Amino acid sequence: MSQTNTSLLDEVVQWSQETCRQKLKSVLPKLTSLHNNSESWDDHIRILKIITDMFLPHIGLSELEDECFSKILPKAVTMFESMIKEILDQVGGLSSQNTELCALLRNILQAMMQIVDALSSCVRHIGTFEEAPDLDAIRSLPTCILKVLKETFQHCKESEVLYCGRLSLVADLLQGLFKEAYSLQKGLLELLDRVSLDSSAPEEEVSDIVAVIHTLLDICSIISNLDIALHANTWKFLIKSSLKYQSLVEEHLHHGDISNSLCDNLLVSFNNCVELAEQIKRAGLQEATQSPEYKLFQKTAKMCRFFANTLVHYIKEFKFFLTKYCNCYHQLYLQIIRNFPPSLCAPALPSALSVELNAAALVPMDALLLQLLPLRPFAEFVLQNDLRIAPDHELPHCLLLLSVLGQLASQPEEVLQLWYTGSQFSEETPRLPLHQALFTSFRRCYTERRVPVLLPGVMMKGQAQVPVTLHNHIGVQLCASVAALPPVYFAVLERCLVDTVLQPDTQTALLATDVWCFTARYGTAELCLHHVLLVAQLVKSCTTECYQSAHLGLLLKRMVFLMTPDHQMELVAHFPPSEVENLPVWRHVLLRALSQDARHRVEADIIDLSQRALTDWQNGGYKLGQVDKVNMVLFPLLAVVRVQSSPEEQCVLSAMRIITQLWLRMCPDQVQTHPVLQCTLQLLLSISAILVKNIEPQVICQALLCVDNVVSQKCADQLLLAALEFLSSLGKIFVPSDSQNEVLPRLSSLFAVLLADSAWLLQQHALEAFSQFAEITNHEEVISQSLSVEDTKTRVVNYLSKTVNAQEDVESRLQRLKLETAVIEQHNEKLEITTENASNKLSAEAVADSEPSPKRARQETSAEDEYGRYIQTAASALKALQALAEDAANIPAPPPQWLEPRLQELQTLIAHISTARRTT
Repeated sequence: MSQTNTSLLDEVVQWSQETCRQKLKSVLPKLTSLHNNSESWDDHIRILKIITDMFLPHIGLSELEDECFSKILPKAVTMFESMIKEILDQVGGLSSQNTELCALLRNILQAMMQIVDALSSCVRHIGTFEEAPDLDAIRSLPTCILKVLKETFQHCKESEVLYCGRLSLVADLLQGLFKEAYSLQKGLLELLDRVSLDSSAPEEEVSDIVAVIHTLLDICSIISNLDIALHANTWKFLIKSSLKYQSLVEEHLHHGDISNSLCDNLLVSFNNCVELAEQIKRAGLQEATQSPEYKLFQKTAKMCRFFANTLVHYIKEFKFFLTKYCNCYHQLYLQIIRNFPPSLCAPALPSALSVELNAAALVPMDALLLQLLPLRPFAEFVLQNDLRIAPDHELPHCLLLLSVLGQLASQPEEVLQLWYTGSQFSEETPRLPLHQALFTSFRRCYTERRVPVLLPGVMMKGQAQVPVTLHNHIGVQLCASVAALPPVYFAVLERCLVDTVLQPDTQTALLATDVWCFTARYGTAELCLHHVLLVAQLVKSCTTECYQSAHLGLLLKRMVFLMTPDHQMELVAHFPPSEVENLPVWRHVLLRALSQDARHRVEADIIDLSQRALTDWQNGGYKLGQVDKVNMVLFPLLAVVRVQSSPEEQCVLSAMRIITQLWLRMCPDQVQTHPVLQCTLQLLLSISAILVKNIEPQVICQALLCVDNVVSQKCADQLLLAALEFLSSLGKIFVPSDSQNEVLPRLSSLFAVLLADSAWLLQQHALEAFSQFAEITNHEEVISQSLSVEDTKTRVVNYLSKTVNAQEDVESRLQRLKLETAVIEQHNEKLEITTENASNKLSAEAVADSEPSPKRARQETSAEDEYGRYIQTAASALKALQALAEDAANIPAPPPQWLEPRLQELQTLIAHISTARRTT
């Protein structure tokens, strides 16, 4: 700097405030020019301090930007950045021995503190004005200060690595620099809070505000680990400014960066909370609420709650600018929920800490979900059929869908349609209906269902809340949603229930069965009849033994209990048990659920049909190719004998005659080689186990001989289970002395073989069957002879004493269940591929037969309802007849000759009904 300039500065520093005020106009331009042209840091700082300390207090608000800030602040930022660069260049040689370099770096840090202090003077000066400044009047100030703050905080954040073990040489100055910067930011934010823009603000000012918000976002990412209060206050101002100028800035903000940063900060603080809670538990400090660890946990939990609530508020205000980030919010929800029970990943935390963590993170997740519900992209992402989710996120995703289901009741119609209906048109992004997605998600929670995880049950009046399984919890919520479901969505629900019952996972099908039964029971009796007829038709359409038949049969068995006696008679009329093609329906019906009239009708028809089938087989020469027809009648015959209470009842006597004839025709050698006879044997064993007290000894001998032959060969598990059922039942009878030599040794031999089976399922059933036999039999010699092998004897003794040989630890069991899950999934997928065409056909039939059925309160049947019910009944019967006629090519026997005349009679009857209706 020239001598003249130095003399000017020496003179100015001697002036009084009044002299500075008087000579402001003439001297300030010279000083700002000197400041911009100065090359040395010392000269720069000296001039900057003179301007801010001596002349700034005399500059009016309207002149600040043009006369001062725009001329000195950019240069101040440049000098500050050059100082940072110099430190980075020199710090590598810093050591306690290198005193010269140490002094240099300390001088630079002190110079940086002086620049920060000068900027603080600018902020304080503006604060002395009563009126709020226009942004245009201080335009350079926020931009320059934020640049300096960003550089300062970044340097402080990196200091530990940057100074690499020599931090103690400059730690005091770094701490002072951080405090000065902290104070400067606080003052700047208070100043900016006073600034306001109206809707007519020019684009330049809007751009300035947007730049401020984005720079503060950058600063937030830097200071997140430096100071909790500074971090929180910066975020508060950032969000406050975004909302204050929402109409001006919403189209310019980097919404994705802001929301993603909020999500990241929430996750970091939440994970820190969980980690601190685990540390407190390990140290046994959960009761020491005044310990530093506990207080740090509380502070971190407070930050977690702050970020969660802030994110919810931001999404609420800017949701339509955030639609492309719905996958991030979904992932955030899953990552939070996975750390809470009942997730298998959730850490076991002390109750007090869990309560605080729950309030900090879990409660806001419901509020987050509430804001996301109206967003179509969120629904499309969550409800996609092929959504790929990590195994430990399956349960959180299921709980998310369940939470959505619970919140929909308060939503407007367009939101209900978005979630309940699924995609309707090809141009839409494919999405499942919510109920279908929930069933699918439940199915994927294999491990959690088998552990099983427990959730809070429903609060019942006068009873304590108890934990329940995932199946129970979801079932209750689904039934509650059905009760509140608008009728327009019932057709979609029915389709979801059909599809779920027809998929291969049995427990998921059971869940759908629970919901379907509630749906049928909650509506009118006519609605229940409609569902039963639909399910019965689907059962009838299952032409082979498959999982769909089993699932539908269970559903039908439960639904029949819900029908009125009149409607049960209608079911009998729709599917007469006297016709062979209807027998698949009646094999699944528990006859005790029927009214007395309906039950007697069904039992009589099935017994009669069974006897006729047996007679036809006999008349046909007992041909092997006709055994299928015999098996078909044995299934419903088993259903008949299961509900008989007295051995003297006519049904029992008739059934005894039938099975006795069949047993005497069974050839053990043929049973080994013909699967159709193995099916016959299985049914005979099951029926005989029920009627065992009525069976003749020679029939028992024949049965044991057949069982002995199949046990020695590899046969189906269900046949062996039926054999065990029969063997166990023999404990109820006393074998006559003339038959004991033939029966008892074979019985002992069979028990010994089955008890030694290595398959755990058969082994368990064998132990159970043997223990039941031993408990009631009079032939104790069978027991000792069955246990001649020491290993078998030990196994039985352990079973009876409930001894557990090896206790599997929790972690090992969990890992085993996870490995088994993959096997089960592959098996179910294979089943689905194998039976896909059949399932699609059944589902299509269900849709064709099903019409939207309104859910309404029970009431007396009106004349209109009567008409509708009988028309629906007639239509269902005609459709069934049509299907039978169209499938005539696959049926060996031609249609009966009386069919054509009867159809003509029906046409005449319909014509008469139409004529009578028109005349009235």
